[in-house]
Amino acid sequence: MYDYLIVGAGFAGAVMAERLAKTGKKVLIVDKRPHIGGNTYDYFDNDGILVHKYGPHIFHTNSRDIYDYLGQFTQWRPYEHRVLASVDGMLVPIPINLDTINKLYSLNLSSSEVDAFFLSKAEKKDRVVTSEDAVVSKVGRELYEKFFKNYTKKQWDLDPSELDASVAARIPTRNNRDNRYFTDTYQAMPLHGYTRLFESMLSHPNIHIMLNTDYKLIEQDIPYREMIYTGPVDYYFDYCYGKLPYRSIEFKFETIEAETFQPTGTVNFPNEHPYTRVTEFKYLTGQKHPKTSVVYEYPKAEGDPYYPVPRPENAELYKKYQLLAAETNNVHFVGRLATYKYYNMDQVVGQSLTLFKKIISSKENGKHVNGHRISIPQKA
Repeated sequence: MYDYLIVGAGFAGAVMAERLAKTGKKVLIVDKRPHIGGNTYDYFDNDGILVHKYGPHIFHTNSRDIYDYLGQFTQWRPYEHRVLASVDGMLVPIPINLDTINKLYSLNLSSSEVDAFFLSKAEKKDRVVTSEDAVVSKVGRELYEKFFKNYTKKQWDLDPSELDASVAARIPTRNNRDNRYFTDTYQAMPLHGYTRLFESMLSHPNIHIMLNTDYKLIEQDIPYREMIYTGPVDYYFDYCYGKLPYRSIEFKFETIEAETFQPTGTVNFPNEHPYTRVTEFKYLTGQKHPKTSVVYEYPKAEGDPYYPVPRPENAELYKKYQLLAAETNNVHFVGRLATYKYYNMDQVVGQSLTLFKKIISSKENGKHVNGHRISIPQKA
């Protein structure tokens, strides 16, 4: 008898497993994939270079609590990610900053002057609804064309005018020379990689792990009391309202006989190539090696679900599943796929820690979670 069946061994599921196991709960964690770690899984390739199987994952957060919590399972290597974009035959910083503008236009503007430059280019919008609106209202149409339009088309197979403004809102514009991709207080990488972090997190005698397993094939055979579900919410309900749309990515890895391949961790290609970006892992991991490994990312429609497509009709479809989830006894939905929302890693960790506290508090007080009593009969 397990207290909890946890579906998914990524951050959402692993954090819940670790926390519950520490309170004495017996946990079974199940994943379809042949490994733990979810999309952050990393491994040493045939040349001995540490690579991320599902594209680059850079940890960053403003929460000391989340940073310290994960720090129980790994030493941290300080790392600030920097990205260049290939535009007009040049490599320039992105997010767009003072140096980006000065290099692109052969100018020598100051911070206040670049603010005036953006203002002169911006197109006034009464309502910012789409991603196109969000960008052109800040930096104008020319920079939108150079940096955003084609990149977004490749990434989503949709014109930015068809996407919610939140997609572009994730990328700021700066009037200084700060060329870090993220500005969070804590920016670091697990010293020995994400897989080692997960191995440490899940190494508790109360945690059992089943890989290469679809939970639906074993659910009826394994007795448990409650479920933590981190998989696709539409799959849980057998796609009864239809499939929620996602974008996927094809990753093409290449090992190069040189110590470095490009001048920074990631280079974006908004325009002339079929791939969106190239990442060189040694920048992220700090590994010393005579060779280097890079990954090219080709967005596609089919494949593993990575990015929920942010359109109003998809949000409405998700709401139907959300209502079903709220009415489902003894199951807690948590994480990106279960809530059909793109979260950063720290947000997923924070969501799971919050759910754990809610479950424990409810059990102690005999209260309900999401309208359902936590103390429940055994499920066979």
